[in-house]
Amino acid sequence: MAEDKKSTTTDKEENNLMKRKGNYFYANGKRKTSIARVRLYENGKGEIIVNNSPVDEYFFGTLIGNIKAPLKLANAMKLFDITALVVGGGVSSQSDAIRHGIAKALLEYDPELRKVLKTAGFLTRDSRTKERKKFGLKKARRAPQWAKR
Repeated sequence: MAEDKKSTTTDKEENNLMKRKGNYFYANGKRKTSIARVRLYENGKGEIIVNNSPVDEYFFGTLIGNIKAPLKLANAMKLFDITALVVGGGVSSQSDAIRHGIAKALLEYDPELRKVLKTAGFLTRDSRTKERKKFGLKKARRAPQWAKR
């Protein structure tokens, strides 16, 4: 019972982070261990908010361009306000997760964008994750140093 209450409070907190009035298009984006929940609000000014802070404060330089790439491709830079809630991973994988989520949400908005987004590779989830460590090795593939004597 205590676990149920705990999960509902976190759900409420997460909903407060994503709260905004109006219709939106929703999609999940994923990369490595990052998961982004993205909402595209119609009739926006082109603002992007990530985890309750502007995208310029949360990310830097090329990562911001990475996030905006599907919007540029679809000519929708000023059509939407975007809110994203990202959990897990590092900043690079988080930006890729947001990009994936934006591309999927754009598909909800206009299914005819599928061909353009698919050829650019924005709809494909990059499934490369860290390889697990194996028994008898120091890392995933690194073996202990071999000694002749």
